[in-house]
Amino acid sequence: MKEIVTIESRDFWFKVVEMLQQNWALIEADSEGVTVFFISDTGGVFDQLSFPSTEEAADALRRNGFQRFSDDPRAGVLSPPDPPFHHHPHPNGPIYSSGRFWSEQ
Repeated sequence: MKEIVTIESRDFWFKVVEMLQQNWALIEADSEGVTVFFISDTGGVFDQLSFPSTEEAADALRRNGFQRFSDDPRAGVLSPPDPPFHHHPHPNGPIYSSGRFWSEQ
């Protein structure tokens, strides 16, 4: 049984990581600021990061190669994952929260 992850936002961000493969992100408000959930093409939530505000999360996503789906007219050929989202570990572990593929600067 897959553990469902409830995410209300549908304001997708994306990063092309390989041909025909994207990593998706959604910024979700929570009691302490916002959480960015990282989602595979198949709807599996594989990592997350917390930020004090939506603006700081968006800036960090841009610095790390993500683009807002609704802001990129070329992105129309891509298809964001459909809910329900579920926990699904990445084969390489928590790739963003570990800092391996995430820059703070």
